[in-house]
Amino acid sequence: MSGSHGRGPTSRTVTDALYVPGDSLLHRLPAHVALLAAVGVAVAVVAVPPSWQAYAAFALLLAGLARLARVPYGLVLRRSVVEVPFVVFALLLPFVATGPQVDVLGLSLSRTGIADGATLMARATLGVWTSILLAATQRPVALLRGLERLRVPQVIVQIAGFALRYVEVVVAEMRRMRVARDARCFRARDLRQARTLAQAAAALFIRSYERGERVHVAMLSRGYAGRLPDLEAVTRPRPEPASRPAQAPAQAPVAA
Repeated sequence: MSGSHGRGPTSRTVTDALYVPGDSLLHRLPAHVALLAAVGVAVAVVAVPPSWQAYAAFALLLAGLARLARVPYGLVLRRSVVEVPFVVFALLLPFVATGPQVDVLGLSLSRTGIADGATLMARATLGVWTSILLAATQRPVALLRGLERLRVPQVIVQIAGFALRYVEVVVAEMRRMRVARDARCFRARDLRQARTLAQAAAALFIRSYERGERVHVAMLSRGYAGRLPDLEAVTRPRPEPASRPAQAPAQAPVAA
């Protein structure tokens, strides 16, 4: 039986939480090709002149790709909550922009602000949907390999790799601290517990920083010189050693 800290063959890490297992064409697509396609869609969405027909065509394209990859539409909509800051900014534009005004429900709004806000919301939504489909059909390690194949600077690839790795470390530390708080019957019910939560956040930051320093020292002691090993070589399965041919048993001498 494995230990309590072991991971079974079907367990999923935090960094794989966005991945939706499947065997579609998008899942089998090489990571560097998927990255180029996603960047191409994002650039096309930004470069096309503001047109609802064009935005509708992009939305239909992404909806078709999601159906092809068997990524549920509800999942895409739930993950789209990350664009809330863009939505808030787009909703504020009609109130702060200058130019011709129009009355809407008794409010004086800027025509330019309405148009710019709608364009921003449409482009942000399409960009977020593209990123969601990319993350749902490509594993993080595969995306890192794709970045290497695209000749992205090693510093950027290493920063991304360390960030993905230490998401697991920070989340595990947060879980241990939550268990410790629950063991002490702590419940955050109102603002009076804000000080305790702030102290926990500061302790989490200090522990993560110290953990990072220890890992860096350990890497230097193992010969790290600013470049990580090739991901393709590390993840490639090792060939099994060739078995030696079986020797025929020696025959007994025949008596004369």
